[in-house]
Amino acid sequence: MVLFDRSWYNRAGVERVMGFCSDEEYREFLRACPEFERMLIRSGIILIKYWFSVSDEEQEKRFKERINTPIKRWKFSPMDLQSRTRWAEYSRAKDDMFTYTDTQDSPWFVVEADDKRRARLNCITHLLSKVPYQSIKYEKIKLPPINKGDYERPPLSSQTFVPDVCEQFE
Repeated sequence: MVLFDRSWYNRAGVERVMGFCSDEEYREFLRACPEFERMLIRSGIILIKYWFSVSDEEQEKRFKERINTPIKRWKFSPMDLQSRTRWAEYSRAKDDMFTYTDTQDSPWFVVEADDKRRARLNCITHLLSKVPYQSIKYEKIKLPPINKGDYERPPLSSQTFVPDVCEQFE
């Protein structure tokens, strides 16, 4: 199994929009990408591509969460700011990439992803429907009783615990 993360397709998106590649490099990617995917498939590799699609409203909500939530702030980058000022260019670049790389041999499967949990479950279910596999038969396991002997845990009051701060971030 081979997994590419979305950055493999960045030549047609981020790199194109931000000027990180030349027009020639961009055109070569669009020419070579479908052929490379066909080569992988002909060699017996199952190639499945997913595009997680998020509405404008949900993207706005997620950006604000990244900015305003300390434990999510690391996810926000200067590129995110650029993506907002170049939204139309990014959208066109994605559409153009799909024009070249959404082929009959290797289609993009679009996952509606406003609801992360639902998106993950739908994607996993779809992936499993595309990959041949056999269920594993497990032997039944019977847990033996715990043999505590004469051991007793020390009282909780004798231990120093890390404070639970999670409520601050909910």
